[in-house]
Amino acid sequence: MDQLTAVKKRVQSIDVLRGIVMIIMALDHVRDYFHADAFQHDPLDPATTTPILFFTRFITHFCAPTFVFLAGTSSYLVGLRKTKSALSSFLLKRGLWLILIEVVLISFGWTFNPLYNTIIFQVIWAIGISMVMLGLAVRLPYGVIFALGALIVLGHNLLDFPEAAHNHTVPFFWDLLHDGRFDTYTFAPGHTLVIAYAFAPWAGIMFLGYCAGKLFAPTVDSHKRQQALVGIGLGLIVLFVALRLMNDYGNPLSWTPQKTAMASFLSFMNVHKYPPSLMYTCITLGPALVALALLENVQNRFASFVKVFGRVPFFYYVLHLYLIHILTVIAFYASGYGAKDIVSPSPFFFRPIQFGYSLGVVYLIWALVILILYPLCRWYNNYKSSHSQWWLSYL
Repeated sequence: MDQLTAVKKRVQSIDVLRGIVMIIMALDHVRDYFHADAFQHDPLDPATTTPILFFTRFITHFCAPTFVFLAGTSSYLVGLRKTKSALSSFLLKRGLWLILIEVVLISFGWTFNPLYNTIIFQVIWAIGISMVMLGLAVRLPYGVIFALGALIVLGHNLLDFPEAAHNHTVPFFWDLLHDGRFDTYTFAPGHTLVIAYAFAPWAGIMFLGYCAGKLFAPTVDSHKRQQALVGIGLGLIVLFVALRLMNDYGNPLSWTPQKTAMASFLSFMNVHKYPPSLMYTCITLGPALVALALLENVQNRFASFVKVFGRVPFFYYVLHLYLIHILTVIAFYASGYGAKDIVSPSPFFFRPIQFGYSLGVVYLIWALVILILYPLCRWYNNYKSSHSQWWLSYL
């Protein structure tokens, strides 16, 4: 097997895992728009949730950290065929482009509000600003980048203590950097910015993903790479369990015994995503790295199917968001709602608080969304593979 073939085979495992988490991500977004209870209760609250609802939400926790981590890994692989200067320029431009897309295209996809009264900084913003930070850092020695990533991921929960002491009343830039609890800021009359993803922890995850790209260098033996991925992944899972049992550091909220063993387990597993705590990062990236190792040599119809989505993640992300919201509009009118109900207390147009279906229907709509998107993503993947226009690297 020549070196180019080896690289392509290794990258395939990244595409497969990325495709899996992209598909799972759509489940959470379908639940947001279509589940009757989505705006009523927290699906992760042990006191009000059910095991199946908790699992439906919890499994989607794997999506954002896995995607951000693999974005860093892919950046390292891109750097194998670019100079440091060219890689830095590419990451800076792509990062700024993603931030612009978050404001102009993604926020509208979420809200369907043509006046842009609400701008939401979510995962695309987090990826974009993390790429900007990585673009500035790639000129540094590899060890320094790794140290920065590890320091951020392991240490950022130290900021939880002063934040809690001030009841999370923090300045705007602190909120943007770390707190990220869906606080709103008015930036013009009638227009607000919602910070859902504070960027520092996500940048740390991307830095570590970039460093993990070294495992995918053509000179690394496949067996050794898989051993390393499994070892690191299991180590992260063990670290999560140890930290959770200590119940002191690594997550803003402690777990507490509940009335039943199942509820206590759900409390134990309920870790903080906004911002991603150390425990959250461990219990999501740990299994993801193990899966990355196990998927390396998988060659079957399932892998071929999900790989299509993993190869065109940005294209998929934009399409899935608009498709889900368009289907919501159809269901909105089919349910008897009218023009007076378009605007609701939530920032999402056509999504009243009292609206939606059972969790079973949510899963059916999710399957429909994936089936509709598959031929579109396959077409775009084929087009991207057979064309070399510069703008394709940004889509």
